[in-house]
Amino acid sequence: MKLIRTEDAAGHVLCHDMTQIIPGVVKDARFRKGHVVTEEDIPILLSIGKENLYVWEKEEGMLHEDEAALYLRDLCINAHMHDTPVKEGKTELIADADGLFEVNVERLHAVNNIEELIIATRHTNMAVHAGDKLAGMRVVPLVIDQKKLERAKEAAGEEPLLRLTPWKLKTAAIITTGSEVVKGLIQDQFTPVVRKKLSDFGIETVSQVLCGDDKERIRKEIIAAHESGADLICCTGGMSVDPDDRTPGAIAESGADIVTYGVPVLPGAMFCLGYFDDDTPVVGLPGCVMYAGATIFDLVLPRLTAGVKLERSDFVRMGHGGLCLGCESCRFPACPLGKG
Repeated sequence: MKLIRTEDAAGHVLCHDMTQIIPGVVKDARFRKGHVVTEEDIPILLSIGKENLYVWEKEEGMLHEDEAALYLRDLCINAHMHDTPVKEGKTELIADADGLFEVNVERLHAVNNIEELIIATRHTNMAVHAGDKLAGMRVVPLVIDQKKLERAKEAAGEEPLLRLTPWKLKTAAIITTGSEVVKGLIQDQFTPVVRKKLSDFGIETVSQVLCGDDKERIRKEIIAAHESGADLICCTGGMSVDPDDRTPGAIAESGADIVTYGVPVLPGAMFCLGYFDDDTPVVGLPGCVMYAGATIFDLVLPRLTAGVKLERSDFVRMGHGGLCLGCESCRFPACPLGKG
């Protein structure tokens, strides 16, 4: 660092906090360590008795923390998000739309593995709302070797580390199974729960049919729902291995290509997912969706709504973090479920 006249300080970086004292009003840092002095700052600095300042000497190949934060921002930022002004060497990214937030986790690890660089994000595959905080980034020192940022750019790759995809699916058809519901022996408590979960993502339920436990009837209704143009088809119930539970077979015989029947998530192990040739998803929802606070359906619905086509490998990875702890008061998604 070097000592310079305050009148000559514009563009230089402060080496320590500058405290302003107004008796009975305030005693606090008027300018923080790391602040880049502007022409407008000079009269204020002089007014608080700072005629000389210690500042960092600018060296070729070294970046100020503010410049470094913006460098890291550029590795992350993508469509449907904006950054906040840099403050004390940190900037954040904010969502501009409701949608699915995704992180390239492996490349994020590679960047954070470079000493003195910090990028902190929400968990990947989470639903977010416009205005939500997505990520924050900064570096540890006040100034940093630009070569470290260049290594970070290489580790991050060509595509941004973050992605926000606005919701795409707009309509759904519900096919309710169970002879006890059709016969009126019990009230259908499944459909209202599913309707509510869908509406939370902006999906309108455009049709519902009661099919009982007849596999052929279920199959035909799945095909009819697909032909009607519904973006998502939800079959509720009939997902276990009991003789009267025919939904998985009906989905398989409807023409949908089955991705998985059975997933390593509790509750929700008997979940089924298939896709038609045009990528319309059809799901078989086990009974736990009706009564549990959070299940496999809550983990996959954001990704389905964003138009992400899931593969079996996606479900295999859900086993780590796929155990619901059954909290007395459900706090999902602010809980460990799905955070493997």
